[in-house]
Amino acid sequence: MIIKTLVENTSVSHDYKNEHGLSLYIETGKHRILVDTGASGAFAENAVKMGVDLTGVELVVISHGHYDHGGGLKTFLSINDKAKIYFSGQAFERHYAVSPFGGKRYVGLDPTLLPNDRFVFVGKYLQLGQGLELFSHVKAERFVPASNAYLFRESDGALTPDVFDHEQNLIIEEDGQTVLVTGCAHKGIVNILEHVRRLKGYLPSHVVGGFHLHNPSAFTNEDPATAEVGAYLRSTGAQCYTGHCTGLDSYQKLKSIVGDNMDYLSGGRQITI
Repeated sequence: MIIKTLVENTSVSHDYKNEHGLSLYIETGKHRILVDTGASGAFAENAVKMGVDLTGVELVVISHGHYDHGGGLKTFLSINDKAKIYFSGQAFERHYAVSPFGGKRYVGLDPTLLPNDRFVFVGKYLQLGQGLELFSHVKAERFVPASNAYLFRESDGALTPDVFDHEQNLIIEEDGQTVLVTGCAHKGIVNILEHVRRLKGYLPSHVVGGFHLHNPSAFTNEDPATAEVGAYLRSTGAQCYTGHCTGLDSYQKLKSIVGDNMDYLSGGRQITI
């Protein structure tokens, strides 16, 4: 399995564009998958430089209904004319971020993309094909990102706290490895992993994606929760690759706890599992 980070907040060199967003290209023995499209068309420009042919992508997973994960959808649709795109059922609700310093901004997906017969809206669980599963509606029981308090959805003209039922996660199984791919882990990476344990009877060997341990609205990190999350991740023995909403400071703390089993997902990076 090969995973290429098409775009992320950082990049391995100036050759690759970076932005507040995440997009991953995943190639298995049977599938060509795109998980998220970043905030713009930058992922597609980087894909060309990384030797990724987006016309060959068979399916797209949008992890949740925020612009930094689905902002490049229009670009993808203009490049690839066949891949189905999988969303959680609530992905196109209107989502907002409210700053602790005042003001709100729309952070949802582009509603003008609807309707589209290539869009597939998923419930709580879907088996996509051999070795591929999508799941959502994780119970937010512990170590839930504090920054969720600044995120809302519009309901009947009023803003209500976002409960992130629009967030879904991908499981990929191949050659004895089980890879969990998250977008931002708004439900808490510990809760998501425990959901996998209940679903599969075991924990994944690899975890790839954002852990949301940084609050971009308040410019703060999730502390001391990061240390507790790190201790949990270390106990699983999983190899973790993270970035984007995890935050660089929180990543360094996780790295100091988890050690060699924690690595960073900069744009332009390729991982082989």
